[in-house]
Amino acid sequence: MAIRGIDFATLSLKDALDLAILIEDEAQERYEDFAAQMDQHRTPDAARFFRYMVENEAKHGRELAARRLQLFGDAPRAVTPTMIFDVEAPDFDAARAFMTPRKAMEAALASEVKAHAFFVAALPALTNVEVRALFEELREEELEHQHLVQIELAKLPPDSGLSEEDFVDEPAPQ
Repeated sequence: MAIRGIDFATLSLKDALDLAILIEDEAQERYEDFAAQMDQHRTPDAARFFRYMVENEAKHGRELAARRLQLFGDAPRAVTPTMIFDVEAPDFDAARAFMTPRKAMEAALASEVKAHAFFVAALPALTNVEVRALFEELREEELEHQHLVQIELAKLPPDSGLSEEDFVDEPAPQ
């Protein structure tokens, strides 16, 4: 997880909303990539779950964008996608060929935990009361998201015990 060029002590509410929107956008894009990968690997259940996460991230992003529009109209953005990396998005290497729905949900849960940790870590540096309130709200939403994924995980049967390593071919001499 990386944040570049953002001073949390002077962060405005507009910039905090823009940051939160970008975080949701990044996670949505990564889940879209994962769903496509799972389609390629003929793992439809994992692809379906990643598409569910795409919708969740998109919905939250739309809610934040509507709030930003209501408060600040089309004021220019100072926060850009180049300022964030992997705040809530699942790790690039989380998707695997033959991924089970359980593994897909575990990757999503790790992302929600990571996002919660980001908001917790940022809180002490925040001086603007409105920004602090927004980050506290987002921190709590990440806990709710963790809970939702845990509920879905609990519905699944355990994995077969096979590892994705069991399906990896050994290198062949050329």
